[in-house]
Amino acid sequence: LASASARLCKTGILAQEVVDDVMKPFGKTYIPDSYVKYIESGGSRVVPIRLTLTATEYEKIFRSINGLLLIGGSTDLETSDFARVSKIFYHLAVKANDGGDYFPIWGTCLGMQLLTVLVAGENLLSPTPAENIPLPLNLTPDVHSCRMFKGFPSEVMTALSREPLTGNFHKFGITNETFAGNEKLHTFYTVLSTNVAENGATFISTMEAKNYPFYGVQWHPEVNRFQWAPDVQFPHSPYAVRVSSLLAEFYIDEGRRSFHSYDTPDEEASSLIYNYQPVYAGNLTRYEQIYFF
Repeated sequence: LASASARLCKTGILAQEVVDDVMKPFGKTYIPDSYVKYIESGGSRVVPIRLTLTATEYEKIFRSINGLLLIGGSTDLETSDFARVSKIFYHLAVKANDGGDYFPIWGTCLGMQLLTVLVAGENLLSPTPAENIPLPLNLTPDVHSCRMFKGFPSEVMTALSREPLTGNFHKFGITNETFAGNEKLHTFYTVLSTNVAENGATFISTMEAKNYPFYGVQWHPEVNRFQWAPDVQFPHSPYAVRVSSLLAEFYIDEGRRSFHSYDTPDEEASSLIYNYQPVYAGNLTRYEQIYFF
């Protein structure tokens, strides 16, 4: 068997329902190209996961991929198909990891919020507006013993805590008070950073599960290298680019610890993102390109 460091990785990215009117003519679900490039930059191929499959089909995909990315966006965290399918993969991942079958999950922005709903069993979000604002992270003491930032050079961690390297584009989040007051959340996740919203609320901005390879960021590491809208404050400084790169590499290294694989090379090839053509959307959205399904 190949060592974990040499093992090829396939990361699933779950599509999300289209809610913006300007995107509706192109399809019902989508994946922004920035997430695809982000995952590929870490050394993994991408498997798009549509929202219209059966539970049996999702189980087969789960056994074939080496990790899952839940993207940001704007859809209901309890009633949407995005939430429904995420729940299927979440429970499969918990069961697998409990049995010694390593499988990581990463949630960005809405994806991180969904990871809290899946653990708490309810939507505990509060208004924490931080829209189009790059921020430094207020790191917690637990960052020194965490997995996510373990391989980061000290100068990058210093920059992360002092410079506005993290792009925020959200209206809601999990407040410090809500997190601390919910036993399910604070026993499952470790808080690695917080930030202060425009309304003064302190929200959880980075977290990782204590006993599972599950990770969440309220900010968007993918925009630092792969989104360019001139009217949006995407962090593009050298340290911002490096943070994005290091996080992508960290997460794909987690995926390499998974032994999941497709049954045949042809089956794997037919599942990859290369079978789809992205649409230019830079004139309509903040994304440069979008895959529609």
